[in-house]
Amino acid sequence: MVRAGLTVARLTEAAARMADEVGIEKVTISALARQFGVKDASLYSHIKNLRELRVRIALLSGEELTDRIATAVAGRAGKDALIAFADAYRDYALEHPGRYAASQTRLEPEEIAGSVALRRSVELTHGMLRAYGLTDPDLTDAARLLRSTFHGYIQLELGGGFGHPRDVRRSWSRVLEALHITLEHWPSQPDGSLIRKSTTPAGQTASADWRDT
Repeated sequence: MVRAGLTVARLTEAAARMADEVGIEKVTISALARQFGVKDASLYSHIKNLRELRVRIALLSGEELTDRIATAVAGRAGKDALIAFADAYRDYALEHPGRYAASQTRLEPEEIAGSVALRRSVELTHGMLRAYGLTDPDLTDAARLLRSTFHGYIQLELGGGFGHPRDVRRSWSRVLEALHITLEHWPSQPDGSLIRKSTTPAGQTASADWRDT
């Protein structure tokens, strides 16, 4: 029997808030049921299992993060777009650590098939990188470089892994400067062939995929 007032959207939002407060690993069906003052069985009328709940948190987080990045990079290209993209990504992760952790969940193809936001996040990433004149396979390599750099830095920052007194925000800015220079001077292929350049005009506004990199 479906309990009045409980919906998938409401449960997902509550679970996302819980993830930010106590960590995604502590989000369970039982913990969520206690928050609503109901038995576990009441939630199973809406959510099949814990995996589905965490997938829904991941998809919600992906939508929120993509919207934030899209707003940040609108009207920007090149270095400005890179910095806006990176800052929006980092800010979201620091403000919503549990949701961010959920967004890193590996999803099956059928779980992301209907997600417009995840496809849009890829478009935002690739659009930004095309402004540097990159095409595949360099485009994919560059996207992987960005993702691993952003994620690694954020994980260390969230975990208190930076012990040096230098301001982490200043270090972050320098990291982005280094990434910009790297993207501007992307190396040739191992066989010595020239980098294939995109036909996208250099000044084109950022807009492409991220999770499939």
